[in-house]
Amino acid sequence: MPSNAPPGARALAILAIPALAIGVVSALILWLLNAISGVLQEQIWTTWPDALGLEPYSPWWTFGVLTLTGAAVGLVVWLMPGHAGPDSATTELSASPLPLRVLPGLALAVTISLAGGVSLGPENPIIAINTAVAVTAMARFATAVPTPLVALLASAATIGALFGTPVAAALVFTGIVAALKAGGSLWDRLFLPVAAAGAGALTMHVLGTPPLAFKVAPFGTPEAIDLATGTLVAVVSAGLGIIAVYAFPLIHRAFHALRNPVVFTTLGGAVLGVLAVIGGPLTMFKGLDQAGQLIDNPDDYSAGTLALLTVVKLVALLIAAAAGFRGGRVFPAVFIGVATGLFFHSVIPSMPIGLAIACGVLGIVLVVTRDGWIALFVGVALTGDTTLLPILCVIVLPTWLLVTGVPELRIISRPPPDPVSQPQPDAADGR
Repeated sequence: MPSNAPPGARALAILAIPALAIGVVSALILWLLNAISGVLQEQIWTTWPDALGLEPYSPWWTFGVLTLTGAAVGLVVWLMPGHAGPDSATTELSASPLPLRVLPGLALAVTISLAGGVSLGPENPIIAINTAVAVTAMARFATAVPTPLVALLASAATIGALFGTPVAAALVFTGIVAALKAGGSLWDRLFLPVAAAGAGALTMHVLGTPPLAFKVAPFGTPEAIDLATGTLVAVVSAGLGIIAVYAFPLIHRAFHALRNPVVFTTLGGAVLGVLAVIGGPLTMFKGLDQAGQLIDNPDDYSAGTLALLTVVKLVALLIAAAAGFRGGRVFPAVFIGVATGLFFHSVIPSMPIGLAIACGVLGIVLVVTRDGWIALFVGVALTGDTTLLPILCVIVLPTWLLVTGVPELRIISRPPPDPVSQPQPDAADGR
């Protein structure tokens, strides 16, 4: 048997114990982070303005809070040990484990960002935190479990907890598993990640976290026109994401040219404050709850309002991600996709609302994650309508062709030149 072959049934059963433990602990850490940021958000946006006799989302309060949020995050990045981890603009959902000394700063930065209304989600930082905690704990208490496996399980557990179902993690890691050039059953390899993700998702349900799905009218039987309009929505949504991809490094470079994180993150907070005044509270925060408000009350928003919300949130995502805040890009992208879909539903009333939402989300999430599985999953999960899946599986194909040659929505740091490969001065030159 090859050394990298999947473990047998007995080994899987034994390894399922730490996998389940990682799932539960990862979900608890996510829940705690959300709870603390939620309490702080309530204080900032309700209790304190009420005590001062101010409207919670008045222009000056909104601008001031977001500017101070930027300053606070900048101070954490500048002064805390480990500088709150790597710049989120450079990170993917899964990354190498961080040292424990980095975690307090990272947790503080993301908590301030979430509470202060920054347009980023918790996904990248919380996966990094959970991975570091799991790797450290298993190195102490379960040394037989390989570190790469522990990191994989922590990522799967956190994704399961974030989306409230292990299906999301299974789909994400199917691509990783498929890339492994080894034999064995796919489900043997997915067994432990699904166990961790299932434990994480179940723990979040026990803790009372609502499911991802929102209520929309059932899609029903697809028609030929649905394929055309759905593809149009997905392609336009992906196009917005592609514009963001090419603008992202320019904005990131402009902010980071200021060098000191207190300066460029405070400036980023001020810009986010202006955008929040223009777009209103719906364009603030991570975006998932705000997407739910759009879906629950679609008739309350005109096509012009939805177009404004889409553009403002897209710009806010770019500013927040480029200006040194710590957070993920998936949840804000979901809001952008929902707003885009509802815009098309508003201008094409005959288009089923569930199809419009799912296609809007599919397009931009495909750009942000570069994963067709997760784009399909989020599109269907938001609507709670599995009858959309067949037509989405067709619509995703041309959308993927549009996206596949485009760079990632991520700043990829170039390694320094290898001195071995550089031309060496000739000794005869006397240099």
